[in-house]
Amino acid sequence: MRRSSIRLPSVNVAPPSQRSFSPSILPFFGPRTEEADRYFGELSSPATGHPTMRRAPSSGAAFVALLLFLFGRVRCSPEYSLGRSSSPATDGLCALLIRPSGYPCSEHTVETKDGYLLAIQRIPHGRNTLKGKPGPPVFLQHGLFQGGDTWFMNSFEESLGFILADSGFDVWVGNVRGTRWSHGHTTLSVYDKGTIMALAAFTMPDMVEMIESAALLCPISYLDHITSSFVLRAVFMRLDEMLLSMGIHQLNFRSDTGVQIIDSVCDGHVDCNNLLSSITGENCCFNMSRMAYYLEFEPHPSSTKNLHHLFQMIRKGTFAKYDYGFWGNLLRYRSLHPPAFDLADVPDSLPLWMGYGGKDALADPADVQHTLEELKSKPELLYIDNYGHIDFILSVKAKDDVYGDLLRFLKSRGCSSSY
Repeated sequence: MRRSSIRLPSVNVAPPSQRSFSPSILPFFGPRTEEADRYFGELSSPATGHPTMRRAPSSGAAFVALLLFLFGRVRCSPEYSLGRSSSPATDGLCALLIRPSGYPCSEHTVETKDGYLLAIQRIPHGRNTLKGKPGPPVFLQHGLFQGGDTWFMNSFEESLGFILADSGFDVWVGNVRGTRWSHGHTTLSVYDKGTIMALAAFTMPDMVEMIESAALLCPISYLDHITSSFVLRAVFMRLDEMLLSMGIHQLNFRSDTGVQIIDSVCDGHVDCNNLLSSITGENCCFNMSRMAYYLEFEPHPSSTKNLHHLFQMIRKGTFAKYDYGFWGNLLRYRSLHPPAFDLADVPDSLPLWMGYGGKDALADPADVQHTLEELKSKPELLYIDNYGHIDFILSVKAKDDVYGDLLRFLKSRGCSSSY
Protein backbone atom coordinates (compact mmCIF):
# COMPACT_ATOMS: atom_id res chain seq x y z
CA MET A 1 0.00 0.00 0.00
CA ARG A 2 1.37 3.42 -0.90
CA ARG A 3 2.48 5.57 2.01
CA SER A 4 1.41 9.14 1.43
CA SER A 5 4.17 10.40 3.71
CA ILE A 6 6.71 9.65 0.98
CA ARG A 7 4.98 11.57 -1.80
CA LEU A 8 6.99 14.55 -2.93
CA PRO A 9 5.25 17.87 -3.57
CA SER A 10 5.11 19.53 -6.95
CA VAL A 11 7.38 22.52 -7.35
CA ASN A 12 5.66 25.57 -5.90
CA VAL A 13 8.10 28.16 -4.65
CA ALA A 14 6.80 30.70 -2.18
CA PRO A 15 7.29 34.42 -2.88
CA PRO A 16 10.45 35.88 -1.34
CA SER A 17 8.45 37.75 1.29
CA GLN A 18 7.01 34.47 2.60
CA ARG A 19 10.33 32.62 2.85
CA SER A 20 12.53 32.12 5.85
CA PHE A 21 15.89 30.41 5.67
CA SER A 22 17.61 27.76 7.74
CA PRO A 23 19.43 24.62 6.63
CA SER A 24 18.30 21.17 5.39
CA ILE A 25 17.73 19.24 2.10
CA LEU A 26 16.71 15.97 0.46
CA PRO A 27 19.52 14.91 -1.90
CA PHE A 28 19.79 11.57 -3.67
CA PHE A 29 22.67 9.40 -4.71
CA GLY A 30 25.16 9.44 -7.58
CA PRO A 31 28.30 11.30 -8.61
CA ARG A 32 28.54 12.67 -12.11
CA THR A 33 31.01 14.51 -14.30
CA GLU A 34 30.41 13.65 -17.94
CA GLU A 35 28.16 16.69 -18.26
CA ALA A 36 30.54 18.88 -16.30
CA ASP A 37 33.30 17.76 -18.64
CA ARG A 38 31.42 19.43 -21.48
CA TYR A 39 31.84 22.87 -19.93
CA PHE A 40 35.59 22.79 -20.46
CA GLY A 41 36.02 22.18 -24.18
CA GLU A 42 35.09 24.09 -27.31
CA LEU A 43 31.32 24.50 -27.51
CA SER A 44 29.21 24.58 -30.65
CA SER A 45 27.22 27.48 -32.06
CA PRO A 46 24.07 28.45 -30.19
CA ALA A 47 20.67 27.26 -31.21
CA THR A 48 18.26 30.00 -32.18
CA GLY A 49 17.35 32.05 -29.15
CA HIS A 50 19.87 30.44 -26.83
CA PRO A 51 22.94 32.44 -25.80
CA THR A 52 26.03 30.29 -25.52
CA MET A 53 29.40 30.10 -23.85
CA ARG A 54 31.65 30.14 -26.91
CA ARG A 55 34.62 28.48 -25.27
CA ALA A 56 35.62 27.44 -21.82
CA PRO A 57 38.16 29.40 -19.81
CA SER A 58 41.69 28.58 -20.81
CA SER A 59 43.42 29.16 -17.51
CA GLY A 60 44.09 27.06 -14.42
CA ALA A 61 41.27 26.16 -12.07
CA ALA A 62 40.60 25.00 -8.57
CA PHE A 63 37.89 22.42 -8.21
CA VAL A 64 35.26 22.16 -5.43
CA ALA A 65 33.10 19.04 -5.21
CA LEU A 66 30.77 17.06 -3.00
CA LEU A 67 31.39 13.83 -4.83
CA LEU A 68 28.14 12.04 -4.54
CA PHE A 69 25.57 14.78 -4.65
CA LEU A 70 27.58 17.79 -5.68
CA PHE A 71 30.26 18.49 -8.19
CA GLY A 72 31.94 21.81 -8.78
CA ARG A 73 35.14 23.58 -9.54
CA VAL A 74 36.82 26.89 -8.96
CA ARG A 75 38.79 28.67 -11.65
CA CYS A 76 41.57 30.85 -10.32
CA SER A 77 41.67 33.34 -13.19
CA PRO A 78 38.95 35.71 -14.44
CA GLU A 79 39.88 35.12 -18.09
CA TYR A 80 36.95 33.53 -19.89
CA SER A 81 34.75 34.08 -22.93
CA LEU A 82 30.97 34.03 -22.79
CA GLY A 83 28.19 34.72 -25.20
CA ARG A 84 25.45 37.18 -24.26
CA SER A 85 23.31 36.43 -21.26
CA SER A 86 19.71 35.44 -21.70
CA SER A 87 16.83 37.72 -20.88
CA PRO A 88 15.86 37.58 -17.20
CA ALA A 89 13.70 34.50 -16.62
CA THR A 90 10.79 34.93 -14.26
CA ASP A 91 10.92 31.26 -13.25
CA GLY A 92 14.68 30.65 -13.39
CA LEU A 93 17.05 29.99 -10.53
CA CYS A 94 18.22 33.60 -10.44
CA ALA A 95 14.70 34.99 -10.11
CA LEU A 96 13.38 32.42 -7.67
CA LEU A 97 16.25 31.92 -5.27
CA ILE A 98 19.32 34.11 -5.78
CA ARG A 99 18.12 37.66 -6.51
CA PRO A 100 15.52 37.56 -3.67
CA SER A 101 18.45 37.03 -1.30
CA GLY A 102 20.01 40.30 -2.48
CA TYR A 103 22.63 39.01 -4.94
CA PRO A 104 23.13 40.00 -8.60
CA CYS A 105 22.48 37.08 -10.94
CA SER A 106 22.26 36.48 -14.69
CA GLU A 107 21.13 33.45 -16.70
CA HIS A 108 23.20 31.89 -19.51
CA THR A 109 22.87 28.84 -21.74
CA VAL A 110 25.68 26.58 -22.94
CA GLU A 111 25.23 24.38 -26.01
CA THR A 112 27.63 21.44 -25.98
CA LYS A 113 29.21 19.85 -29.03
CA ASP A 114 26.56 17.13 -29.03
CA GLY A 115 23.65 19.56 -28.78
CA TYR A 116 22.75 19.64 -25.09
CA LEU A 117 21.52 22.99 -23.79
CA LEU A 118 22.74 23.52 -20.24
CA ALA A 119 21.77 26.43 -18.00
CA ILE A 120 24.39 28.39 -16.11
CA GLN A 121 23.77 31.14 -13.57
CA ARG A 122 26.34 33.77 -12.68
CA ILE A 123 26.67 35.65 -9.39
CA PRO A 124 29.51 38.10 -10.16
CA HIS A 125 29.97 39.46 -6.64
CA GLY A 126 28.53 39.52 -3.15
CA ARG A 127 25.57 41.41 -1.71
CA ASN A 128 27.55 44.35 -0.40
CA THR A 129 30.28 44.51 -3.05
CA LEU A 130 30.50 47.45 -5.43
CA LYS A 131 30.37 46.48 -9.10
CA GLY A 132 33.86 46.31 -10.54
CA LYS A 133 36.41 43.87 -11.87
CA PRO A 134 35.15 40.34 -11.13
CA GLY A 135 37.12 38.12 -8.81
CA PRO A 136 38.43 34.63 -9.55
CA PRO A 137 35.70 32.46 -11.12
CA VAL A 138 34.19 29.63 -9.13
CA PHE A 139 32.28 26.91 -10.96
CA LEU A 140 29.85 24.82 -8.89
CA GLN A 141 28.18 21.74 -10.37
CA HIS A 142 25.53 19.71 -8.56
CA GLY A 143 25.15 15.93 -8.63
CA LEU A 144 22.58 13.31 -9.49
CA PHE A 145 18.92 14.14 -8.73
CA GLN A 146 19.85 17.72 -7.84
CA GLY A 147 19.99 21.11 -9.53
CA GLY A 148 22.04 24.25 -9.08
CA ASP A 149 19.60 25.37 -6.39
CA THR A 150 21.34 23.04 -3.94
CA TRP A 151 24.09 25.63 -3.39
CA PHE A 152 21.66 28.40 -2.33
CA MET A 153 18.80 26.92 -0.29
CA ASN A 154 20.09 28.08 3.08
CA SER A 155 20.52 31.64 4.29
CA PHE A 156 23.23 33.77 2.71
CA GLU A 157 25.31 33.14 5.84
CA GLU A 158 25.08 29.34 5.48
CA SER A 159 25.02 28.56 1.73
CA LEU A 160 28.34 27.86 0.03
CA GLY A 161 27.36 29.67 -3.18
CA PHE A 162 26.53 32.87 -1.31
CA ILE A 163 29.59 32.57 0.94
CA LEU A 164 31.89 32.27 -2.08
CA ALA A 165 30.31 35.34 -3.71
CA ASP A 166 30.69 37.35 -0.50
CA SER A 167 34.31 36.14 -0.25
CA GLY A 168 35.30 37.77 -3.53
CA PHE A 169 34.62 35.01 -6.06
CA ASP A 170 32.79 35.28 -9.38
CA VAL A 171 30.39 32.35 -8.92
CA TRP A 172 29.11 30.25 -11.83
CA VAL A 173 26.49 27.54 -11.28
CA GLY A 174 26.02 24.61 -13.65
CA ASN A 175 22.88 22.55 -14.27
CA VAL A 176 23.07 19.21 -16.06
CA ARG A 177 20.52 18.00 -18.59
CA GLY A 178 17.17 16.85 -17.31
CA THR A 179 17.02 19.23 -14.37
CA ARG A 180 14.40 21.90 -13.91
CA TRP A 181 16.86 24.63 -14.86
CA SER A 182 18.38 23.03 -17.98
CA HIS A 183 17.01 23.53 -21.49
CA GLY A 184 17.08 20.03 -22.99
CA HIS A 185 18.60 19.21 -26.37
CA THR A 186 18.37 20.62 -29.87
CA THR A 187 17.16 17.27 -31.28
CA LEU A 188 17.40 14.44 -28.72
CA SER A 189 15.79 13.41 -25.46
CA VAL A 190 17.66 14.88 -22.51
CA TYR A 191 18.00 11.36 -21.12
CA ASP A 192 19.57 9.74 -24.19
CA LYS A 193 23.19 9.76 -23.00
CA GLY A 194 25.42 10.22 -20.02
CA THR A 195 26.51 8.39 -16.92
CA ILE A 196 28.08 9.23 -13.61
CA MET A 197 31.67 9.84 -12.56
CA ALA A 198 33.49 12.16 -10.25
CA LEU A 199 37.13 11.65 -9.31
CA ALA A 200 37.59 10.18 -12.78
CA ALA A 201 37.66 13.72 -14.14
CA PHE A 202 41.11 14.23 -12.65
CA THR A 203 42.55 11.28 -14.60
CA MET A 204 41.82 13.06 -17.91
CA PRO A 205 44.81 15.12 -19.10
CA ASP A 206 42.70 17.78 -20.83
CA MET A 207 40.72 18.32 -17.62
CA VAL A 208 43.75 18.42 -15.35
CA GLU A 209 45.42 21.07 -17.51
CA MET A 210 42.59 23.46 -16.61
CA ILE A 211 42.55 22.73 -12.88
CA GLU A 212 44.94 24.50 -10.56
CA SER A 213 43.74 22.83 -7.36
CA ALA A 214 40.85 20.66 -6.19
CA ALA A 215 38.72 20.58 -3.05
CA LEU A 216 36.56 17.49 -2.56
CA LEU A 217 33.71 17.05 -0.08
CA CYS A 218 32.74 13.45 0.75
CA PRO A 219 34.83 12.01 -2.12
CA ILE A 220 33.27 8.97 -3.78
CA SER A 221 35.15 6.48 -5.91
CA TYR A 222 35.23 3.04 -4.33
CA LEU A 223 32.00 1.81 -2.73
CA ASP A 224 33.14 -1.36 -0.95
CA HIS A 225 31.92 -0.21 2.48
CA ILE A 226 28.69 1.59 1.61
CA THR A 227 26.20 1.18 4.48
CA SER A 228 23.15 3.05 3.15
CA SER A 229 20.23 0.72 3.88
CA PHE A 230 18.09 2.21 1.10
CA VAL A 231 20.80 1.98 -1.55
CA LEU A 232 21.87 -1.55 -0.55
CA ARG A 233 18.25 -2.73 -0.69
CA ALA A 234 17.78 -1.16 -4.14
CA VAL A 235 21.01 -2.80 -5.35
CA PHE A 236 19.89 -6.19 -3.99
CA MET A 237 16.51 -5.82 -5.76
CA ARG A 238 18.35 -4.94 -9.00
CA LEU A 239 16.03 -1.97 -9.18
CA ASP A 240 18.11 -0.31 -11.89
CA GLU A 241 17.87 -3.33 -14.19
CA MET A 242 14.13 -3.65 -13.59
CA LEU A 243 13.57 -0.01 -14.54
CA LEU A 244 15.59 -0.33 -17.75
CA SER A 245 13.81 -3.57 -18.71
CA MET A 246 10.48 -1.77 -18.24
CA GLY A 247 11.60 1.02 -20.57
CA ILE A 248 11.79 3.61 -17.77
CA HIS A 249 14.71 5.78 -18.87
CA GLN A 250 13.85 8.86 -16.81
CA LEU A 251 13.69 8.50 -13.04
CA ASN A 252 11.50 11.17 -11.49
CA PHE A 253 10.74 10.72 -7.80
CA ARG A 254 7.93 13.30 -8.01
CA SER A 255 5.91 11.11 -10.37
CA ASP A 256 3.47 8.36 -9.39
CA THR A 257 5.99 5.82 -10.66
CA GLY A 258 8.71 7.42 -8.55
CA VAL A 259 6.56 7.17 -5.41
CA GLN A 260 5.88 3.51 -6.16
CA ILE A 261 9.60 2.87 -6.61
CA ILE A 262 10.41 4.38 -3.22
CA ASP A 263 7.61 2.39 -1.60
CA SER A 264 8.81 -0.87 -3.16
CA VAL A 265 12.31 -0.37 -1.76
CA CYS A 266 11.11 0.63 1.69
CA ASP A 267 8.24 -1.83 2.14
CA GLY A 268 9.08 -4.26 4.93
CA HIS A 269 12.84 -3.93 4.53
CA VAL A 270 13.96 -0.33 5.11
CA ASP A 271 12.70 2.10 7.73
CA CYS A 272 11.78 5.07 5.57
CA ASN A 273 10.15 7.14 8.29
CA ASN A 274 13.33 9.17 7.90
CA LEU A 275 14.03 8.58 4.23
CA LEU A 276 17.02 10.90 4.12
CA SER A 277 18.87 9.01 6.86
CA SER A 278 18.00 5.72 5.16
CA ILE A 279 19.81 6.95 2.04
CA THR A 280 22.72 9.02 3.32
CA GLY A 281 23.20 7.84 6.88
CA GLU A 282 22.71 9.89 10.03
CA ASN A 283 23.28 13.63 9.62
CA CYS A 284 24.00 15.57 12.78
CA CYS A 285 23.58 19.22 12.13
CA PHE A 286 20.87 20.39 9.77
CA ASN A 287 17.35 21.54 10.46
CA MET A 288 14.81 18.83 9.62
CA SER A 289 11.95 21.30 10.08
CA ARG A 290 12.99 22.88 6.77
CA MET A 291 12.50 19.67 4.79
CA ALA A 292 9.21 20.78 3.19
CA TYR A 293 10.89 23.89 1.82
CA TYR A 294 13.76 21.95 0.25
CA LEU A 295 11.34 19.48 -1.28
CA GLU A 296 9.95 22.39 -3.29
CA PHE A 297 13.23 22.26 -5.26
CA GLU A 298 14.64 18.76 -4.84
CA PRO A 299 14.86 16.08 -6.14
CA HIS A 300 15.24 16.73 -9.87
CA PRO A 301 14.69 14.00 -12.50
CA SER A 302 17.63 12.10 -13.95
CA SER A 303 18.50 9.27 -16.30
CA THR A 304 18.02 5.71 -15.06
CA LYS A 305 21.38 4.99 -16.69
CA ASN A 306 23.07 7.09 -14.00
CA LEU A 307 21.57 4.89 -11.30
CA HIS A 308 22.53 1.76 -13.24
CA HIS A 309 26.16 2.88 -13.45
CA LEU A 310 26.36 3.53 -9.72
CA PHE A 311 24.82 0.15 -8.91
CA GLN A 312 27.19 -1.60 -11.34
CA MET A 313 30.15 -0.28 -9.38
CA ILE A 314 28.64 -1.28 -6.04
CA ARG A 315 27.93 -4.85 -7.24
CA LYS A 316 31.35 -5.34 -8.82
CA GLY A 317 33.44 -3.38 -6.35
CA THR A 318 34.98 -1.38 -9.19
CA PHE A 319 35.60 2.25 -10.05
CA ALA A 320 35.13 2.07 -13.80
CA LYS A 321 33.31 3.35 -16.84
CA TYR A 322 29.77 2.26 -17.66
CA ASP A 323 29.43 -1.43 -18.51
CA TYR A 324 27.54 -1.88 -21.80
CA GLY A 325 27.95 -5.68 -21.84
CA PHE A 326 30.58 -7.62 -23.77
CA TRP A 327 29.58 -6.51 -27.29
CA GLY A 328 28.82 -2.95 -26.28
CA ASN A 329 32.13 -2.69 -24.46
CA LEU A 330 34.00 -4.02 -27.50
CA LEU A 331 32.40 -1.37 -29.68
CA ARG A 332 33.07 1.49 -27.26
CA TYR A 333 36.21 0.48 -25.39
CA ARG A 334 37.74 -2.28 -27.58
CA SER A 335 37.65 -4.44 -24.48
CA LEU A 336 35.21 -6.98 -23.05
CA HIS A 337 35.16 -5.11 -19.77
CA PRO A 338 34.80 -1.37 -19.07
CA PRO A 339 38.12 0.34 -18.34
CA ALA A 340 38.80 1.14 -14.70
CA PHE A 341 39.65 4.68 -13.68
CA ASP A 342 43.19 4.72 -12.35
CA LEU A 343 43.48 7.32 -9.59
CA ALA A 344 47.25 7.03 -9.90
CA ASP A 345 46.79 9.06 -13.09
CA VAL A 346 45.77 12.07 -11.00
CA PRO A 347 49.03 14.06 -11.08
CA ASP A 348 50.78 14.52 -7.76
CA SER A 349 51.34 18.14 -8.80
CA LEU A 350 47.59 18.81 -8.40
CA PRO A 351 46.94 20.28 -4.93
CA LEU A 352 44.03 18.49 -3.28
CA TRP A 353 41.84 19.14 -0.25
CA MET A 354 39.34 16.58 1.03
CA GLY A 355 36.61 16.81 3.65
CA TYR A 356 34.73 13.74 4.85
CA GLY A 357 32.60 12.60 7.78
CA GLY A 358 32.50 9.67 10.16
CA LYS A 359 28.72 9.15 9.83
CA ASP A 360 28.56 9.11 6.03
CA ALA A 361 26.80 5.96 4.79
CA LEU A 362 27.72 6.69 1.17
CA ALA A 363 31.29 8.00 1.33
CA ASP A 364 32.36 5.66 4.12
CA PRO A 365 35.67 6.63 5.81
CA ALA A 366 37.11 3.21 4.87
CA ASP A 367 36.40 3.88 1.19
CA VAL A 368 37.87 7.37 1.49
CA GLN A 369 41.04 5.77 2.87
CA HIS A 370 41.07 3.41 -0.12
CA THR A 371 40.85 6.44 -2.39
CA LEU A 372 43.71 8.15 -0.57
CA GLU A 373 45.89 5.06 -0.96
CA GLU A 374 45.35 5.09 -4.73
CA LEU A 375 46.33 8.74 -5.15
CA LYS A 376 49.95 9.74 -5.71
CA SER A 377 49.41 13.11 -4.07
CA LYS A 378 48.82 13.66 -0.36
CA PRO A 379 45.67 15.79 0.03
CA GLU A 380 45.04 18.15 2.89
CA LEU A 381 42.34 16.43 4.96
CA LEU A 382 39.40 17.63 7.04
CA TYR A 383 37.68 14.83 8.96
CA ILE A 384 34.59 15.57 11.07
CA ASP A 385 33.60 12.57 13.16
CA ASN A 386 29.89 13.38 13.62
CA TYR A 387 29.20 14.67 10.08
CA GLY A 388 27.01 12.75 7.66
CA HIS A 389 26.87 13.15 3.90
CA ILE A 390 24.48 16.10 3.82
CA ASP A 391 26.03 18.01 6.68
CA PHE A 392 28.86 19.23 4.45
CA ILE A 393 26.50 21.58 2.62
CA LEU A 394 23.51 21.97 4.93
CA SER A 395 24.82 21.85 8.47
CA VAL A 396 23.99 24.96 10.46
CA LYS A 397 27.66 24.88 11.47
CA ALA A 398 29.20 24.13 8.05
CA LYS A 399 30.47 27.69 7.64
CA ASP A 400 32.70 27.26 10.68
CA ASP A 401 33.26 23.51 10.49
CA VAL A 402 33.94 23.20 6.75
CA TYR A 403 33.92 26.35 4.65
CA GLY A 404 36.47 28.22 6.73
CA ASP A 405 39.10 25.57 6.03
CA LEU A 406 38.00 25.28 2.41
CA LEU A 407 38.42 29.03 1.89
CA ARG A 408 41.80 28.88 3.63
CA PHE A 409 42.88 26.23 1.12
CA LEU A 410 41.68 28.33 -1.83
CA LYS A 411 43.45 31.42 -0.51
CA SER A 412 46.65 29.43 -0.01
CA ARG A 413 46.52 28.55 -3.71
CA GLY A 414 46.18 32.16 -4.76
CA CYS A 415 42.57 31.73 -5.82
CA SER A 416 41.36 35.03 -4.41
CA SER A 417 42.79 38.45 -3.75
CA SER A 418 39.47 39.89 -2.59
CA TYR A 419 39.27 38.75 1.06
